[in-house]
Amino acid sequence: MTQAHKKDKNKLLTETELELMNILWQLGEGSVHDVLNNLPEGRDLAYTSVSTMLRILEQKEMVVARKVGRGHVYRPAMERDAYQAKSVGRLVDKVFDGAPLSLVQRLLDSRDLSEEDLKALQQMLQERLS
Repeated sequence: MTQAHKKDKNKLLTETELELMNILWQLGEGSVHDVLNNLPEGRDLAYTSVSTMLRILEQKEMVVARKVGRGHVYRPAMERDAYQAKSVGRLVDKVFDGAPLSLVQRLLDSRDLSEEDLKALQQMLQERLS
């Protein structure tokens, strides 16, 4: 594996790549047409653009492809929760100097959490302390 390929594999996804991955995570697998058909209303991407992005995701080892007829069907190679954990870890390291508590504090300060959300958070903390 080349150094450039290793570097690509460790990078987070671009906004468009993440958009396509979210569709594949929701579908489980899909063709270029399936992904196009599941884009949000008003989000117009060309077939060739989606096809290219899916091939890039395959190079990044985020999806695997299998040949079906003349096209390919893509499925996620990484689970959504694994990517979320990787993303949060990178965020904590790069933005919050490795201090997860700073991230939690910023979240509490910058988002209006409902009473239900706060109770759920409290429950999670209690479970971690037990």
